Amino acid sequence: MFRNVLPVVVIAALCAGGWFGSQWWMTGRFLEKTDDAYVAADITMISARVDGYVADVPVRSNQHVSAGDVLVRLDDGDSRNALATAKSRWETAGQTLIRIDAQIDAARAAVTQAEAARDTAEAQLRTASTNADRARRLASGNVTSQAQLDSANEAFDVARAGVAGAKAAITSAEAQVAVLQAQRAEAEGQRQELKVAVDQAQRDLDLTVLTAPANGIVANMTLEPGDLVTPGTRLAALVPDGSLYVEANLKETQMAGIANGAEVEMTFDALPGQTYIGHVASISPATGAVFSLLPAENATGNFTKIVQRVPVRIAIPEDALASGALRAGLSTEIAIDTRNGGETPIATTAAE
Repeated sequence: MFRNVLPVVVIAALCAGGWFGSQWWMTGRFLEKTDDAYVAADITMISARVDGYVADVPVRSNQHVSAGDVLVRLDDGDSRNALATAKSRWETAGQTLIRIDAQIDAARAAVTQAEAARDTAEAQLRTASTNADRARRLASGNVTSQAQLDSANEAFDVARAGVAGAKAAITSAEAQVAVLQAQRAEAEGQRQELKVAVDQAQRDLDLTVLTAPANGIVANMTLEPGDLVTPGTRLAALVPDGSLYVEANLKETQMAGIANGAEVEMTFDALPGQTYIGHVASISPATGAVFSLLPAENATGNFTKIVQRVPVRIAIPEDALASGALRAGLSTEIAIDTRNGGETPIATTAAE
């Protein structure tokens, strides 16, 4: 009996070994595998930009929201008062400009009036000059008295002084216009500053309402009405829809044939028995140790070489995302096919 079974077992073992060997030769030797891979996501942190007390929290953790949905409302009483004050000052500045414009119009009218007075004074000066010349001719021929000549000369001097006074009045009126125009420019500048203050107050008021920047699921929401928040306080996290990807950490000895676009087989512990096909989206420009909080200091006497790992970002296919079972942080196993990929492998060095 044993003699009859043994040949069958040997033949089966050889067949199985041949099949596995052919699979390794045709495919397996080109696959770089690792179980140091996890589902990750581009998580958006929701933070406050103004301080205040929480007035309302319309959403809760693990709730799906759409872009623009209100996540948190802060008490906006102080912000509304600041906005009202800024608008009042801005409107008062506008009334100041209206008043200065009216004063400028009045000053320009005064210039016109002074110019008319100058024209009258010049006409009077011409008449007085003519009368004085006539009186001097008559006085030289003893036709008129010295008293009349003196009166004509006096009228001429008065008329000439009147012209000078009229010209001075024009200069004064024009200077007043210039002063008012300068005041208007200053008031306009102040009004623009007040408009900026209004815009800032409106912005501060708008910032009391925190909205979702994208469609996604809210996480880590721990706020309650009445809580005090300050600028920069992390209030919640948002995992945008479609932002999941796999981050695999491959050994540096596995990176020689890895390229962007390479096909990737992946399995998820959360989806047992199913294999999905994705592709390499990008490769990190440095190992994970470089970006750690305390990078390794290798310039020491007790150096020990440790194989480094390079983060590789892998796009998850739509059918896996559509399952709804994937969450950031879940374990994944991947196998990258080094025979394909549309870009230069990361193995290229600076020396080359």
